[in-house]
Amino acid sequence: MDCDKKYSELYVNGETYKTKICRKFAEKPVWEAEDLGKITAFIPGTIREIMVKKGQKVEKGEVLLILEAMKMRNRVKAQISGKIKTIHVKSNQIVAKNTLLIELI
Repeated sequence: MDCDKKYSELYVNGETYKTKICRKFAEKPVWEAEDLGKITAFIPGTIREIMVKKGQKVEKGEVLLILEAMKMRNRVKAQISGKIKTIHVKSNQIVAKNTLLIELI
């Protein structure tokens, strides 16, 4: 392993541990909590229908749009209740995986 020769202090849940930090661990990106208000494409495809408008209030589980991929029509639902802040796509637009589709506030 490609680890430092010296020990480093690592803080976990208020406890201090002495350990050797490997390069792979040191270069690992910091984890960030998912923003449930940002709806992204979970698969590449085509936006077939948008069922909401900017400013509209939506409930958790409500269908926001239809994303067609590999001849399957996937209903993209709201992960939280809120209000539509921005719609970043249009009908018949081709999107890549992880493209921001809709923002909720």
